[in-house]
This record gives sequence, C-alpha cells and structure tokens, in this order.
Amino acid sequence: MRKTILLIIVLIAFYSLNATYVFGATTSGTPNIVSESAIVMEANTGKILFEKNANKQMYPASLTKIATAIYAIENGHLDDEVIVSSSVRSVEGTRVYLEVGEKVTLKKLIQGLLINSGNDAGVAIAEHLDGNVEQFSNNLSTYLKDVIGVQNTNFENPHGLYNKDHFTTAKDLAKITKYALQNDTFKEIFSTKQLDWIGDSWDTTLITHHKILKGEIPYEEVTGGKTGYINQSGFTLATTAENENLSLIVITLNNPTEETSYHDTIELLNYGFENYITESIEKGIIFTVGDKKFKSAKNLYYTSLLNEQISKKATKDGTLNFTTKEGNLVDTFQLESVKTTIQKEQNKKIDEVKSFSKNSMEILLYLGILFSIIVFYFWFKASIIINRSKHQ
Repeated sequence: MRKTILLIIVLIAFYSLNATYVFGATTSGTPNIVSESAIVMEANTGKILFEKNANKQMYPASLTKIATAIYAIENGHLDDEVIVSSSVRSVEGTRVYLEVGEKVTLKKLIQGLLINSGNDAGVAIAEHLDGNVEQFSNNLSTYLKDVIGVQNTNFENPHGLYNKDHFTTAKDLAKITKYALQNDTFKEIFSTKQLDWIGDSWDTTLITHHKILKGEIPYEEVTGGKTGYINQSGFTLATTAENENLSLIVITLNNPTEETSYHDTIELLNYGFENYITESIEKGIIFTVGDKKFKSAKNLYYTSLLNEQISKKATKDGTLNFTTKEGNLVDTFQLESVKTTIQKEQNKKIDEVKSFSKNSMEILLYLGILFSIIVFYFWFKASIIINRSKHQ
C-alpha cells in the first residue's frame, strides 16, 4: 500500500514538473509569468490588457530589429540596390552571410533582418540609409520618438547587440510593433515562416526563429513574431496573434530560459483572448444629439471585457463616449459634424445673401467709377470751352 502511494506521489510530481509549461494551456485570472517585464496590447485600439514592469528600461536584444525594419521601409526604397561593405561582413552574431561587394536589395535585407535575425543585414541597412551606424541610430531614435511616440527608448545600433545605452521598454516595443503592423510590407515579412535565400556565398531557406510562428509550438492564432537573446537581456520575444474578436501584441523581456519566454507568451495570449473583445462602430454611423447630428468619419474600435455591457453616448460637442454600466469610461472618440437638411437650406440662403451682397457691392463700385469718369469728362470739356471763351 505504501509503495502504491509513493508511486502515485512520484507520478503526480513528474506530471506537475512536465505540466508546468504546457503550451496552449488555458489561464484564469491574472497571468503568473516569469518575465521581468511584459505587456499585452490590443493592436487595433492600443488598449493595454496586461502589463508587468512595462515602463522599466530593458535590453531588447534582437527585438530592436522591429524598429529597424519599419524605419527602413518608411525611409528607404525597397528596390534600392545596397552594396555590402567590409564593416557589414565583420559584424558579430547571427548573420545571413553577406559578402563584401555583394549587391542586395533593401527589401531582401529587411527579410534577412526579420526572418533570420541577420545582424549583418542590419548594418547594411544602416549604412545604406544614413551612411554609418552611429548616424542611423540617432535618426532611428528620433524617428521612434517623433513619429511613433515612444517615451523611453534609445537605440545605439540597428541589431540589438549589447550597448549599455541601448534600451527600451515593453510598452515602447508594443507601440513600435503596433505602428509597424499598419504597414503591409512589414506585416508580410513579420509573418513569413520561411523564405528561399540566394546569396553570393549562402544559398539556403531562411526559417523564422519564432517557435510558435513556425508551428513547432502549436498556437494557430499567432500571425507574426521576432525572437531575441544576448547575455545581458535574457530571452526576449515579440508575438502577434488574432482571432475574430481581438488582435494582440505580446512582448516579454528578460526570461531566464527560452522555454519560459514561450510559456509566458502563451499565458498572456490566453489571458487576452479569454477575457477581452474588440468591437467597432462602422464608418458613417449617424448619432443624433438634440437638433445636431454627428457621424463616425472612420471605423472606430474599442476594447472591453467579454460580456461587459457597454453603452455608447454622443455629447453636444460631438464626443462619443463608451462606458460600462458602472459608469467607467472605456474609450472616447471625436465625431464629425453632419449638416442637416434645414441647416443646409439655411447655409444656402446665407451663402446666397452673401453672394448677392458681394455682387451688389461690386456693381455699386463699378457704377461709382463710371460716374466719376463721366463727371471728370464733362468737367474737362467745360474747362476747355471756358478757356477758349477767355482767349476769344
């Protein structure tokens, strides 16, 4: 009997150890994660669904390449031919084995950067766009602040190799990814699982390093991803996923093992999908407030808890508020004013009066000028006649 009990305990312990990181397991309540810093953001609305130390400065490792990629797409020409320099060839870490003098299009470099995490591709991009890595890094950091709106990011290189002044936050990385996903070229490359690569010295098939994206760890909602690792950063992971209700961005930073980085990511994806929903108001929907009418100028997306009752109310100044039944504000948007038929008629009459007044003033002005010319003419003629009479 005691042997049987001992065997059961051992089996339970063994199962527990192996079930600790069961990929795809459902979560309940607040996620229990190992990552030092993490965030879950809804990609359409930017709403933060979960965060842990999301504003803490961290080393991103190769997640830097998400920023490099979108900067290159927006500031370069994808068909540009880039000539590889000797400094590109000497870069450390993961590469796509570019050769000195090799000619590669900018788009192919971005593919090598994101899919195979090529550090050499990152340096080639930097030198092509801004002359050197230092100037590129300055311009990239400025772009991230001015265009995307990050608040706590400074990049010293295009690839994420260690530099004590090279840092960002989980929140900033989520913002950068959200912005980048609006670009079709970025989205296509970020979601690529494999790509045939033909280079001067390396012919191969690039396969994404992201284990969920390539299907090694099953999670069918995942649509894109980027991995990262250096000693100082631990394991870092950026993942996008979507279903019929949500589009999610998950960032996890400084995990002690690769396994925990994926476990945490799936915990956070499950948490988002199980607890939240994003709904929309279609473009052109009319809202009436008293004698005023407003409409949505574009599709409006808002994220709330599943099964939560959300009320929509427009105000006289055209603000559309989404609130819970407890009165908590979920989101707010500015609507566009719609002119009613009566307003249009009134405005038409006002315009007609203004037009008539303008035309009348112009006519009076012309008549005044004409009258002045006639008076001057007769005065001039009279002066001539008087002068002639005096001389006679």
